[in-house]
Amino acid sequence: MPRTSVSAAAQNTWSPAIQVVGSFNLSISGTFVATVTVQRSEDGSTWRDVDTWTAPSEEVGYDPILNYYRVGVATGDYTSGTVVASMNGYDIWPSRI
Repeated sequence: MPRTSVSAAAQNTWSPAIQVVGSFNLSISGTFVATVTVQRSEDGSTWRDVDTWTAPSEEVGYDPILNYYRVGVATGDYTSGTVVASMNGYDIWPSRI
């Protein structure tokens, strides 16, 4: 099961990328004034925003195609506090690499 996490207390702070296909969950906690962003990439280097949150949250998602995911705080989206975020995938295919 792929898993990644980040403790962000600054802008431009990202979790390591994980490859996910199928179901995954996202947990956002902490006391913060920031926007947390989940990003997806087909190649692990060109990232696109999927969704954003400004408060603690528990989410689930599904991606039928193998993609890279990461979670963090983008440049310009941090004010104060610490964001603690983690993503867990349930299914994984062999790496594209």
